[in-house]
Amino acid sequence: MTVKIVTDSVADLPSDVVKELGITVIPLLVRFGEKVYRDGIDLTAEQFYKKLKQSKVLPGTSVPSPGTFAEAYDKLAEDTDEILAITLSSKLSGTYEVAKQSVGLMKKKCRVEVIDSEWATMAQGFIVMKAAKVAQAGASLDEVIAITRKTILRVDFLCTFDTLEYLRRGGRIGKAQTFLGSILRVNPLITLRDGVVQPVGRAHFRARAIEHLYSFAMSYSSIEEMAVEDTACPDEAEILVERLSAKFPKERIYRSKMTPAIGTHTGPGLLLVAILGDKK
Repeated sequence: MTVKIVTDSVADLPSDVVKELGITVIPLLVRFGEKVYRDGIDLTAEQFYKKLKQSKVLPGTSVPSPGTFAEAYDKLAEDTDEILAITLSSKLSGTYEVAKQSVGLMKKKCRVEVIDSEWATMAQGFIVMKAAKVAQAGASLDEVIAITRKTILRVDFLCTFDTLEYLRRGGRIGKAQTFLGSILRVNPLITLRDGVVQPVGRAHFRARAIEHLYSFAMSYSSIEEMAVEDTACPDEAEILVERLSAKFPKERIYRSKMTPAIGTHTGPGLLLVAILGDKK
């Protein structure tokens, strides 16, 4: 039987990729006041960023319930006896722990393993895609796990913000705490390291910050996958895609809006490049 892959909505996977690779996506929850939305289902990215600009109430996020994961596992167990769940960084969310705890709530017998990707956004998405592809090719669960762990070491992303204020309010600022204070409005450059938000640098002008994203991508000797994501700056994203097409085929660059579960903690104005590849 084919190993089935489960992930969460923070992986930012395009719907056609999810369908083609048979990936099950569990949505995180986004709260606006008393109203709770399932990320990407009840609230699309476009609707979210419009609401974010208009709302006087700052949104929040919460993890899926254990029952949601257990139900998904049980449904998949009807067609397989091996499942791999790959979640966003456990240092950013409790989703990993919930995904593990949910295994004990299953009604059906099935081997389920859970891996902390230590990433988010399409960096996490590329790990999930790789796992799903080798699973479809007939790899065993142990083989898929081995490939997944190797892929975790081959992904990276770099992003820039207009402000760190949303990360600060959401408590996800990590080591980028050093950027706070008088430079909240400077364009910081951020990535994840060991699952924690890590400052890479800062730029006093937006154009320079975007130039850093371009240089980051150009530093790779080989690229297997690339994505450009934004929260509410599509024009800048498209210009960056055009420039990056000199390095990687434009038709293969994934373009997406950042999921609301991430946008809650970054706010509008985020631009990100994610890559699966190798540097010399």
